[in-house]
Amino acid sequence: MESTRSTPADSSSADEVRSHWNRVVGRRGFLMGVGTVGASALAGGALPGAEAFADSSRLSSGDAAILRFLAAAELLETDLWQQYAELGGVNGGNPAYIAALENLDGDMPQYISDNTDDEASHAAFLNAYLRSKGAEPVNLDEFRTLPSSKATGARQVGRLTNLQSLDVDTSWYTRYRSPMNPDFGATFPQAVNIRNEPAIPLNDTDTPPGMSQPVPPTNAKQRRMQAIANTAGFHFAMIEQGGSSLYTTLSLKVTSLEVLRIVVSIGGVEVNHFAVWHDKAGNAVAQPLAGVTDPETGVTFPDLNSPPFGGELFQTNLIMPEPTDFIRKGLPKCSVIRPSTVKNSGAMAAVEALTANKLFQGQSPKFFRAAKALARAADNAHRGMR
Repeated sequence: MESTRSTPADSSSADEVRSHWNRVVGRRGFLMGVGTVGASALAGGALPGAEAFADSSRLSSGDAAILRFLAAAELLETDLWQQYAELGGVNGGNPAYIAALENLDGDMPQYISDNTDDEASHAAFLNAYLRSKGAEPVNLDEFRTLPSSKATGARQVGRLTNLQSLDVDTSWYTRYRSPMNPDFGATFPQAVNIRNEPAIPLNDTDTPPGMSQPVPPTNAKQRRMQAIANTAGFHFAMIEQGGSSLYTTLSLKVTSLEVLRIVVSIGGVEVNHFAVWHDKAGNAVAQPLAGVTDPETGVTFPDLNSPPFGGELFQTNLIMPEPTDFIRKGLPKCSVIRPSTVKNSGAMAAVEALTANKLFQGQSPKFFRAAKALARAADNAHRGMR
């Protein structure tokens, strides 16, 4: 057998090839960066220097766009979670709402407070990192115009998000129990039909803050409060599974390894959040709590373990993602986050999903224009070469 060990001459030749290739790759990366910056200048009127892409201490325009959209998303998440925490967190001020949440799980107030802290830390970090790189941070304060709940415990401040009449997409529940993947065109039924339902108490007349919350609830006001808490449980999971897919999708567009580290590290926490809330939501549709109907809206939380439901698509203690098609048909099914394509879980898809959820009901046209501009920029980012 011939030896494959390199001679000194071979090593010298290989070094020259590597050196030449590195110069070519570096030049390609630089030219790609110039093209990206040029497009940004045409669209926005600003002209960052071409060295912004070549200098590793600066962000590429694509990485900046991704981080700016994620910062905006985290500000929006922080706003909604703060509303949940004010009413139902560890220091929440609405005892009946807390009791209804604890019917789903006794640790709900702690988890709500922790989730709120996490999202606030994400928003603060992303904006600080953008500033540290000379990039513009995201400020949504001008859009804090939506009204607060009038229920005991809610602060009377302007909000970015509206939790008072939600259409909650619960297809995430059946999607993660299915062997099918939306990235291959699969669609999934709603686990619960939640339409025009508040996820927080609206006022003290509708849901008195001092009432008890037995399981099952015995009067109309107790049923109303429990349905509101159940809606929150499904909404918690919906928000966090969306974040899991969003971070996964945008990570594939990142250029800088440091930015990639940021995106996958925060994304991992979103996945952790989803796992927790997935488990808690199932308790709203299992005995002994299942069967609650909101007397105002008619929204019902059925027993998903019993006919006409039941089976793996609805079973409430199946919370681990089922293996599914991934990358391409023909490969073994794999348990993964899904969706993970720009079409189904990119930045614009996230804005559209949250808008359909009625989370932004009452926001101004300017808000939607700003959100969509941030989303388009993030979705248009392309992974460059450094």
